[in-house]
Amino acid sequence: MKLSLAEIAQTLGAVGEFDPKSIAQGYSIDSRTIKPGELFFAIRGERYDAHDFVSGVIEGGGFAVISRARMENLAGLRNVLPVDDPLQALQDLGNFVRRRWGKRVIGLTGSAGKTTTKDATAAVLGSQYKVLKSEGNLNNHFGLPLQLLRLEPEHDVAVIEMGMNHAGEIAALCKIAEPDWAIVTNIGVAHAGNFLDGIEGVARAKFELIENTKPGGVVILNGDDERVRQFGGKYPGKVLFFGIGPGADVWAERISDRGALGTEFDIGCSRTVECLGVSTAHARLPLIGRHNLLNALAAVAAGMASGISLAECTAAIGMLKAGQMRGEVLHLVLPGGGNVIIINDCYNSNPKALKAMADALAKVPAQRRIAIIGEMLELGDGAEQMHRECGRIIAAHRVDLILGVRGHAAALVAAAREDGAQAEFVATPQAAGEWMIANLRDGDAVLLKASRGVRLEAALEVFENSAKSQ
Repeated sequence: MKLSLAEIAQTLGAVGEFDPKSIAQGYSIDSRTIKPGELFFAIRGERYDAHDFVSGVIEGGGFAVISRARMENLAGLRNVLPVDDPLQALQDLGNFVRRRWGKRVIGLTGSAGKTTTKDATAAVLGSQYKVLKSEGNLNNHFGLPLQLLRLEPEHDVAVIEMGMNHAGEIAALCKIAEPDWAIVTNIGVAHAGNFLDGIEGVARAKFELIENTKPGGVVILNGDDERVRQFGGKYPGKVLFFGIGPGADVWAERISDRGALGTEFDIGCSRTVECLGVSTAHARLPLIGRHNLLNALAAVAAGMASGISLAECTAAIGMLKAGQMRGEVLHLVLPGGGNVIIINDCYNSNPKALKAMADALAKVPAQRRIAIIGEMLELGDGAEQMHRECGRIIAAHRVDLILGVRGHAAALVAAAREDGAQAEFVATPQAAGEWMIANLRDGDAVLLKASRGVRLEAALEVFENSAKSQ
């Protein structure tokens, strides 16, 4: 939303030398990507203090700076608004814009599938409404207020992703976004290492979204997830469940897995979601894996609760495309000739998500199926045992080769070998890329999956660069 420096200064209580009529054309916290006309928030991070880069911001076209008060290196610069804490200023301004805009915000969280569900929900709602959705994974205390600052009067609804690593973080994000509706995808062990009681602590942290959603709104919950389903009895408003199991308001049945082509299924709905005269529809979802079916059902529930017909919802999910490194299906040519299918799911991982993708790989027609699995991070004291359990799970699928990458993935490999699988281990993603060059053959289907910190996509880069050099 375009705001004058006068409005911004008044909202933040900033007193400085600036042109009050100047209008912010955008907002940024990254000096490397500043665009002309953007307002820059000089935030001090763990490794860098953005105040050190203000001169580059001005040279790059940034026209104004929110800075900590009494920064000597900013003396003499025009359009500097001093505040006690630029990060707090960013969050306060994001909340100001959200309130001025004043329409429906849908907050979305979960241990897995957040971004895909966000994209699906935005696509379904976009069939009738002007939708703002979070870009990429900008879902934390920096990214969320930046997303809210993108709101414009023409937007009808905002779909805002909320991530967390620790207790209290989602509650803090809710104070900024003030959600009217909520969607929870699932509860898993991602970040469980940050909680003394593991997954139960994760569940409480996710429940903060429900606690902070405005009464009388709508919450949309995964009815197949026992912990998420319990959230429904604690919300003073409309509750909708999606799933495959009993008791769902929007459900899938007669499911046909089509491997890399996605899934076909029938969608059914109860009267609770206002079916607008039609209670069933046939759907084609072009995203790999049965878990994405649940993400799509959440989006359909949100659409139907918004007055969109089941036919329109079904058409919208049929047009979805996988996000970058989130189940992308790539058809690549080997350096020596021949073709392979790569399922690029490198963005993140946890045991529940890994099992889902192993299920998906098992259904892809191929000469050989290969799972290249990087370490899963932030699992706490039980990390090694969870990796071993995942090794056994993958070995039980129709996987011909397993390659573990980095750290605890060695335990995954050891357990898979104990169960009779052919498995190897390498220490780095780059080594995994070299392994791919040496070992992949025509007709292979390969899954790449790891936690974000592993950067397993580097293996794919090594492999693709080798193919280009041939």
